[in-house]
Amino acid sequence: MDVQETGGGLDRRAELSEFLRTRRARLKPEDVGLPQLGRYRRVPGLRREELAQLAGVSVAYYTRLEQGNGQNVSAEVLDSIARALRLSDAEHQHLVHLAKPKRHRRKAVARTQQVRVALRQLLESIDGVPAYVVGRRSDVLAWNRMAAALFGDWGRLPAPERNWARRVFLDPAYRELFVDWEGKAADMVGYLRMDAGCHPDDPQLSALVGELSVKSEEFRRLWAAHDVKEKTHGEKRLRHPLVGEVTLYFETFRPADDGEQSLITYHAEPGSASADALRLLASWGSDAAAVRTG
Repeated sequence: MDVQETGGGLDRRAELSEFLRTRRARLKPEDVGLPQLGRYRRVPGLRREELAQLAGVSVAYYTRLEQGNGQNVSAEVLDSIARALRLSDAEHQHLVHLAKPKRHRRKAVARTQQVRVALRQLLESIDGVPAYVVGRRSDVLAWNRMAAALFGDWGRLPAPERNWARRVFLDPAYRELFVDWEGKAADMVGYLRMDAGCHPDDPQLSALVGELSVKSEEFRRLWAAHDVKEKTHGEKRLRHPLVGEVTLYFETFRPADDGEQSLITYHAEPGSASADALRLLASWGSDAAAVRTG
């Protein structure tokens, strides 16, 4: 689980070590243009010496980094290792966060998450489009009437339970709501992994990881994979108890003054059956939210 025994946070060195090890294990020599020597390997993926060769660093240097010692690593070396490992942009960013964490993060993590009044007013003014604001640890901070109708009224839940990861892994209704629940679950863990890289000292995040690891075998398996993902845009198919199956497209917007919060909107293709379903859902109003929550 990579949770520190003391201090209430995640073990950053263990996170860095396991992340590099899992990224290296998923590559084969032929994937990166190296010859395959011998038919069998004791462990999957590239060897450390092969990765070091690709990155242009010594084996000893890379070994220290994979053991969690990124204290003196340069940005240029991290870039070279990211290229050698074929990291995505999100994975590259995660590697930098783990290897070269920013200072004075404990104070920022302890700050209560607040949504600006103007942003709340914007949410309420968006008509016919489900929208909500999510913060650190996948906490749901604010939402509009259509989001409550689509996902359930988070206002009826205690504040600690207004959390996407808890809902996806621990609420059976959400397992039914998402047609591709496995994909949604993997996305949620990827988002939490990104958050962990930015805030390894967050005790609430480590407590959430610990809770989900105990209560959900699926979460434990996905967390151990060390996959990371940044929420941007995409498509989701939902199976709503009132309007049936809908295909919606989500977009992510980040306020310029708070990169830890995101405004998420969902819309349907104009003229589609899903657009008709959203209009029907809007006509149900608060009754739809009551059905989803109940």
